[in-house]
Amino acid sequence: MGKKRKHAEAAEAPKKDDSAPPRPKRTLTGWKDGEPEKPSDSSAHTVFRNKEKVLITCSRRINYRYRHLMLNVVSLLPHCKKDSKVESKESKGSTLNELIELRNCSSCLFFECRKQKDLYLWMVKSPSGPSVKFLVNAVHTMDELKLTGNHLKGSRPLLTFSTNFDKEPHWKLVKEMITQIFATPKDHRKSKPFHDHVFVFSILDDHVWFRNYQISVPHNETDKVDRGGLDKMTLVEVGPRFCLNPIKIFGGSFGGPTLYENPFYVSPNQIRALEKRKKAGKYVKKVKAKTRRKIHEMSNALEPDEFADLWKE
Repeated sequence: MGKKRKHAEAAEAPKKDDSAPPRPKRTLTGWKDGEPEKPSDSSAHTVFRNKEKVLITCSRRINYRYRHLMLNVVSLLPHCKKDSKVESKESKGSTLNELIELRNCSSCLFFECRKQKDLYLWMVKSPSGPSVKFLVNAVHTMDELKLTGNHLKGSRPLLTFSTNFDKEPHWKLVKEMITQIFATPKDHRKSKPFHDHVFVFSILDDHVWFRNYQISVPHNETDKVDRGGLDKMTLVEVGPRFCLNPIKIFGGSFGGPTLYENPFYVSPNQIRALEKRKKAGKYVKKVKAKTRRKIHEMSNALEPDEFADLWKE
């Protein structure tokens, strides 16, 4: 058996001092023992980062068609968060403000359905406001339209507005809120780093009309689009479609002082009541015509016919 080799005893390395200087305590007003030293870098500067997050939810007893519209909007906004349904009562403002704070969001799109017929959309900036209430009309979902357009899910959209948004102050406020809510933040973790579709917002008859188009570019080797060559690009509609009729603009979140009220707004309940009155008016006219006919027959009685009993046996 060979003898075991004797290893030279290695010199023990000096142990490092694990004791670190105590970290100064931080209070609400600042550092207790003075602010910590910052690295002296002249090139260091604060970069603005858009951390906009949108909470999308709806009220209970919502119609299936309006629920599909809400899901289409969720698929179009990669920076949104979806939450469970909320009871649309008087306390919906405080409940939704708490939900927005818990989900760490700064905006909210609340689809409120009433009588399973009427859909209202709330665009809210939380917690200080403002908030806009719309009546949603002319709803067409993606599955219903069956359009040929298609774009990548999560890509950042281009927002285009008609020139009418810059004419009046309340339209400027609506444009700013739409821009902050529907524009996907740059470098968002769920978004793609390119643009392949366009959101179009246009004003017609004091209504905001929404359309979504895909930017179609030819992919053949011979038909590649040069930089600035927009002649070969086309727009193909994807969907969904809807129309927003502004009702009121509030100064706070889901309420507060009224900043603007639409003088041309007519509620759907009034429209249905007028239609019922028209139908009731038709029936009343028929009854009156029958009574007039009976009165006319009684006042103008016909003379007895001489040949009425001629062929009777």
